[in-house]
Amino acid sequence: MEVNATFWIGFNLFVLLMLALDLGVFNRKAHVVSVKEALTWTGVWISLSLIFNGLVYYWFGETKAIEFLTGYLIEKSLSIDNIFVFVLVFGYFQIPAIYQHKILFWGILGALVMRVIFIFAGVALIQQFHWTIYIFGLFLIYTGYKMFTEKDKKMEPENNPVIKFFRRIMPVTNQLHGDKFFVKLDGKKYATPLFLVLILIETTDLIFAVDSIPAILAITQDQFIVYTSNVFAILGLRSMYFALAHVVDRFVYLSYGLAIILVFVGLKMVMVDIFKIPTFISLLVIALILTVSVVLSFIKTRNANNAADHES
Repeated sequence: MEVNATFWIGFNLFVLLMLALDLGVFNRKAHVVSVKEALTWTGVWISLSLIFNGLVYYWFGETKAIEFLTGYLIEKSLSIDNIFVFVLVFGYFQIPAIYQHKILFWGILGALVMRVIFIFAGVALIQQFHWTIYIFGLFLIYTGYKMFTEKDKKMEPENNPVIKFFRRIMPVTNQLHGDKFFVKLDGKKYATPLFLVLILIETTDLIFAVDSIPAILAITQDQFIVYTSNVFAILGLRSMYFALAHVVDRFVYLSYGLAIILVFVGLKMVMVDIFKIPTFISLLVIALILTVSVVLSFIKTRNANNAADHES
């Protein structure tokens, strides 16, 4: 079965419906998202993703279903890096938990728009100029190497060039004004720190998209599969942040695992005309790397905590 306009329209209507329910029904009033609520919504999004994966299998067959699952797993794992950034940015600007949901909602909405542009541009480039797949592959290998060697690189939000430029064109208040992004003071319009955080989250996602989109294109160039796997991973990112934010410091080896995944999919792209690694093998390798890095992370931090308890 071919992907026609009905599939695209139906999926996007589903996305709009879920976003409307999120902001207009379930989170109409600002509140602190509890771990229980976040875990529930994380389970909902993962379940919806797997149900859709089953529909992909029914509509398009086993190959496309494996491609979707592999793409979803890659995007989901790489998006954990976003969570590290969210924790750092919210902490740096001292954003109360009650306002974090609103920022992430609009941040993820913007991320969806950017991902669409990246996906269609990336697929078009590879289809029109096949040699660009080698550039994407080499870029992923380089990114994986940099991630592996620069794990402890510090983030300095105020030195972000986008933030510096924005401060030059618009004044920013020193204090929060509830959940507002903009306020009028003495007849003059100001942005609030909440809007600065939103800008940081959007620019950070743009940087991560440069890594994650080529990584999924290494698995498939089917626009519908790349798009839907990306959207499902991004839609579940907000709830995953609230579920993992309090334990994110325990994923000490995850960045190494993600670096290895990027190098692996980069090599897959570079070797595509010599030896094509089956998508099912890619799925197994990525799942294994993620599992090992997470398990080793928890073993490492558990042992460290136990040692600290004995010393005290």
